[in-house]
Amino acid sequence: MTLPKLTKLELQIMEALWNQGACSIREIQEAFPERNRPAYTTVQTTVYRMENKKLLRRAKKISNAHIFEAIVSRQAAQGRLIDELLSLFGGRTQPVMAHLIESGKLTLDDVREAEKALRRLARKDKTS
Repeated sequence: MTLPKLTKLELQIMEALWNQGACSIREIQEAFPERNRPAYTTVQTTVYRMENKKLLRRAKKISNAHIFEAIVSRQAAQGRLIDELLSLFGGRTQPVMAHLIESGKLTLDDVREAEKALRRLARKDKTS
């Protein structure tokens, strides 16, 4: 099953669950900055829709409050977003890398980590 596209609000809700673990709707809502906090009912409706999309599930019930937990990992959601971004460039990574370098957001440490990951992948391919 492919991961559905996440809205900005859904990503923010997932971020609360990834950071805090299982939460009630009230706890999810309170994880938003007070200045831009959506209404409780907005978060509630979105959480129920996300439950239907199989992004999160009810872990337990405490009194009247359902406690929700993420089903989708942060890594899977980030991977989906990156794949969507690359599709805007025809799958080419070079324009994205060039922008990261020019904007100063790609550090030498990032490059070293990428090189390590590429070496691991190359070794894995040789053993397969």
